[in-house]
Amino acid sequence: MTDLFYNISDKDKERIFKYLEASTVTYPKGINIMSNINTDNIIGVVQSGCIQIIRNDYDGKRIILNELKDGGVFGSIILPVTDDSYDIFAKEATKVILIDYDRITEEEIVKHASYKQFIKNLLKLITEIVLERNERIEILTQKSIRDKLLEYFRQQEQKNGSKTFLLPFNFTELSEYLAVDRSAMSRELKNIKDEGFVKIKNKKVTLLY
Repeated sequence: MTDLFYNISDKDKERIFKYLEASTVTYPKGINIMSNINTDNIIGVVQSGCIQIIRNDYDGKRIILNELKDGGVFGSIILPVTDDSYDIFAKEATKVILIDYDRITEEEIVKHASYKQFIKNLLKLITEIVLERNERIEILTQKSIRDKLLEYFRQQEQKNGSKTFLLPFNFTELSEYLAVDRSAMSRELKNIKDEGFVKIKNKKVTLLY
Protein backbone atom coordinates (compact mmCIF):
# COMPACT_ATOMS: atom_id res chain seq x y z
CA MET A 1 0.00 0.00 0.00
CA THR A 2 1.31 3.45 -0.94
CA ASP A 3 2.78 5.50 1.91
CA LEU A 4 0.76 8.72 2.21
CA PHE A 5 4.04 10.59 2.77
CA TYR A 6 6.12 8.88 0.07
CA ASN A 7 8.84 11.19 -1.34
CA ILE A 8 8.11 13.82 1.33
CA SER A 9 10.82 14.82 3.79
CA ASP A 10 10.20 14.81 7.55
CA LYS A 11 10.45 18.60 7.52
CA ASP A 12 7.84 18.93 4.75
CA LYS A 13 5.71 16.32 6.48
CA GLU A 14 5.61 18.54 9.58
CA ARG A 15 4.67 21.52 7.39
CA ILE A 16 1.81 19.54 5.83
CA PHE A 17 0.51 18.57 9.28
CA LYS A 18 0.60 22.24 10.24
CA TYR A 19 -1.20 23.31 7.03
CA LEU A 20 -3.88 20.71 7.61
CA GLU A 21 -4.18 21.42 11.33
CA ALA A 22 -3.66 17.69 11.92
CA SER A 23 -3.79 16.22 15.42
CA THR A 24 -2.19 13.05 16.77
CA VAL A 25 -4.19 10.87 19.16
CA THR A 26 -3.17 7.68 20.97
CA TYR A 27 -5.90 5.10 21.63
CA PRO A 28 -5.57 2.20 24.10
CA LYS A 29 -6.31 -1.36 23.01
CA GLY A 30 -10.00 -2.18 22.59
CA ILE A 31 -11.36 1.37 22.35
CA ASN A 32 -13.86 2.30 19.64
CA ILE A 33 -12.06 5.12 17.85
CA MET A 34 -15.20 6.52 16.20
CA SER A 35 -16.86 7.13 19.57
CA ASN A 36 -14.04 9.62 20.25
CA ILE A 37 -14.29 11.54 16.96
CA ASN A 38 -16.79 14.39 16.78
CA THR A 39 -16.68 15.14 13.04
CA ASP A 40 -17.85 13.06 10.08
CA ASN A 41 -15.36 14.53 7.60
CA ILE A 42 -11.94 13.21 8.55
CA ILE A 43 -9.01 11.25 7.23
CA GLY A 44 -7.21 9.05 9.75
CA VAL A 45 -3.67 7.76 9.23
CA VAL A 46 -2.41 4.91 11.43
CA GLN A 47 1.01 6.03 12.63
CA SER A 48 1.66 2.96 14.77
CA GLY A 49 -0.38 0.03 16.08
CA CYS A 50 -3.35 -1.66 14.40
CA ILE A 51 -7.07 -0.97 13.91
CA GLN A 52 -9.95 -3.06 12.63
CA ILE A 53 -12.88 -1.59 10.69
CA ILE A 54 -16.04 -3.53 11.58
CA ARG A 55 -19.50 -3.52 10.03
CA ASN A 56 -22.34 -4.68 12.28
CA ASP A 57 -25.26 -6.34 10.49
CA TYR A 58 -28.87 -5.82 11.59
CA ASP A 59 -28.78 -9.25 13.29
CA GLY A 60 -25.66 -8.38 15.30
CA LYS A 61 -23.17 -10.28 13.13
CA ARG A 62 -19.72 -8.67 12.86
CA ILE A 63 -17.96 -8.42 9.50
CA ILE A 64 -14.32 -7.32 9.44
CA LEU A 65 -14.01 -4.93 6.50
CA ASN A 66 -10.34 -4.20 6.93
CA GLU A 67 -7.37 -4.35 9.26
CA LEU A 68 -4.96 -1.41 9.04
CA LYS A 69 -1.42 -1.13 10.39
CA ASP A 70 1.32 1.52 10.05
CA GLY A 71 0.48 3.88 7.18
CA GLY A 72 -3.08 2.59 6.77
CA VAL A 73 -5.70 5.21 5.94
CA PHE A 74 -9.39 5.39 6.86
CA GLY A 75 -12.05 8.10 6.84
CA SER A 76 -15.14 9.54 5.22
CA ILE A 77 -13.57 9.50 1.72
CA ILE A 78 -13.39 5.71 1.97
CA LEU A 79 -16.49 4.65 3.92
CA PRO A 80 -19.24 6.32 6.01
CA VAL A 81 -17.32 6.10 9.29
CA THR A 82 -19.97 7.90 11.33
CA ASP A 83 -22.71 5.49 10.24
CA ASP A 84 -23.95 3.61 13.34
CA SER A 85 -23.39 0.26 11.59
CA TYR A 86 -19.59 0.81 11.51
CA ASP A 87 -17.04 0.60 14.30
CA ILE A 88 -13.28 1.18 14.24
CA PHE A 89 -11.49 -0.58 17.08
CA ALA A 90 -7.88 -0.30 18.21
CA LYS A 91 -6.67 -3.91 18.09
CA GLU A 92 -3.66 -2.79 20.14
CA ALA A 93 -2.40 0.53 21.49
CA THR A 94 -2.57 2.71 18.38
CA LYS A 95 -1.44 6.20 17.41
CA VAL A 96 -3.57 7.92 14.74
CA ILE A 97 -3.12 11.20 12.86
CA LEU A 98 -6.47 12.90 12.26
CA ILE A 99 -6.87 15.36 9.36
CA ASP A 100 -9.89 17.56 8.60
CA TYR A 101 -10.84 16.63 5.03
CA ASP A 102 -12.18 20.15 4.33
CA ARG A 103 -8.65 21.56 4.79
CA ILE A 104 -7.19 19.47 1.95
CA THR A 105 -8.40 21.66 -0.94
CA GLU A 106 -7.80 25.08 0.58
CA GLU A 107 -6.03 27.28 -1.98
CA GLU A 108 -3.09 28.51 0.13
CA ILE A 109 -2.01 24.91 0.79
CA VAL A 110 -2.22 23.44 -2.72
CA LYS A 111 0.56 25.63 -4.22
CA HIS A 112 3.37 23.94 -2.24
CA ALA A 113 5.37 21.27 -4.14
CA SER A 114 5.48 18.88 -1.19
CA TYR A 115 1.73 19.20 -0.82
CA LYS A 116 1.20 18.31 -4.49
CA GLN A 117 3.17 15.12 -3.80
CA PHE A 118 0.91 14.48 -0.81
CA ILE A 119 -2.18 14.78 -3.03
CA LYS A 120 -0.66 12.40 -5.61
CA ASN A 121 0.02 9.88 -2.86
CA LEU A 122 -3.51 10.26 -1.50
CA LEU A 123 -5.09 9.67 -4.93
CA LYS A 124 -2.89 6.63 -5.53
CA LEU A 125 -3.78 5.28 -2.11
CA ILE A 126 -7.50 5.70 -2.76
CA THR A 127 -7.09 3.83 -6.07
CA GLU A 128 -5.38 0.96 -4.24
CA ILE A 129 -8.18 0.86 -1.67
CA VAL A 130 -10.76 0.62 -4.49
CA LEU A 131 -8.81 -2.31 -5.99
CA GLU A 132 -8.71 -3.95 -2.55
CA ARG A 133 -12.48 -3.53 -2.24
CA ASN A 134 -12.92 -5.20 -5.62
CA GLU A 135 -10.87 -8.16 -4.38
CA ARG A 136 -13.12 -8.35 -1.34
CA ILE A 137 -16.21 -8.32 -3.54
CA GLU A 138 -14.66 -11.19 -5.52
CA ILE A 139 -14.48 -13.20 -2.29
CA LEU A 140 -17.93 -12.32 -0.95
CA THR A 141 -19.69 -13.12 -4.23
CA GLN A 142 -18.43 -16.72 -4.19
CA LYS A 143 -21.40 -19.02 -3.57
CA SER A 144 -19.94 -21.48 -1.05
CA ILE A 145 -17.69 -21.25 2.01
CA ARG A 146 -15.18 -23.47 0.22
CA ASP A 147 -15.05 -21.14 -2.76
CA LYS A 148 -14.68 -18.10 -0.48
CA LEU A 149 -11.76 -19.74 1.33
CA LEU A 150 -10.02 -20.83 -1.87
CA GLU A 151 -10.46 -17.37 -3.45
CA TYR A 152 -9.09 -15.75 -0.30
CA PHE A 153 -6.10 -18.11 -0.30
CA ARG A 154 -5.52 -17.40 -4.00
CA GLN A 155 -5.39 -13.67 -3.30
CA GLN A 156 -2.98 -14.19 -0.39
CA GLU A 157 -0.74 -16.30 -2.65
CA GLN A 158 -0.62 -13.45 -5.18
CA LYS A 159 0.09 -10.79 -2.55
CA ASN A 160 2.84 -12.82 -0.89
CA GLY A 161 4.31 -14.23 -4.10
CA SER A 162 4.38 -17.68 -2.52
CA LYS A 163 2.12 -20.69 -1.95
CA THR A 164 3.11 -20.52 1.72
CA PHE A 165 1.97 -17.50 3.74
CA LEU A 166 0.82 -16.43 7.20
CA LEU A 167 -2.82 -15.51 7.74
CA PRO A 168 -3.17 -11.90 8.95
CA PHE A 169 -6.16 -12.99 11.10
CA ASN A 170 -6.96 -15.62 13.68
CA PHE A 171 -9.70 -18.03 12.55
CA THR A 172 -12.54 -16.21 14.30
CA GLU A 173 -11.50 -13.00 12.56
CA LEU A 174 -11.14 -14.86 9.26
CA SER A 175 -14.75 -16.08 9.51
CA GLU A 176 -15.84 -12.49 10.19
CA TYR A 177 -13.80 -11.25 7.23
CA LEU A 178 -15.38 -13.85 4.94
CA ALA A 179 -18.84 -13.19 6.46
CA VAL A 180 -19.43 -16.88 7.23
CA ASP A 181 -20.28 -18.96 10.28
CA ARG A 182 -17.16 -19.86 12.30
CA SER A 183 -18.14 -23.53 12.86
CA ALA A 184 -19.13 -24.05 9.21
CA MET A 185 -15.83 -22.50 8.09
CA SER A 186 -13.86 -24.81 10.43
CA ARG A 187 -15.60 -27.85 8.91
CA GLU A 188 -14.79 -26.67 5.40
CA LEU A 189 -11.16 -26.01 6.31
CA LYS A 190 -10.91 -29.58 7.62
CA ASN A 191 -12.45 -30.87 4.38
CA ILE A 192 -10.04 -29.05 2.08
CA LYS A 193 -7.12 -30.12 4.28
CA ASP A 194 -8.24 -33.79 4.20
CA GLU A 195 -8.70 -33.59 0.43
CA GLY A 196 -5.13 -32.33 -0.03
CA PHE A 197 -5.88 -28.79 -1.17
CA VAL A 198 -4.01 -27.07 1.65
CA LYS A 199 -1.78 -27.67 4.64
CA ILE A 200 -2.48 -25.50 7.68
CA LYS A 201 -0.44 -25.25 10.87
CA ASN A 202 -1.51 -22.53 13.29
CA LYS A 203 -1.75 -19.45 10.99
CA LYS A 204 0.68 -20.81 8.36
CA VAL A 205 -1.03 -21.92 5.15
CA THR A 206 0.58 -23.85 2.28
CA LEU A 207 -1.39 -24.33 -0.94
CA LEU A 208 -0.93 -27.78 -2.45
CA TYR A 209 -2.73 -27.20 -5.74
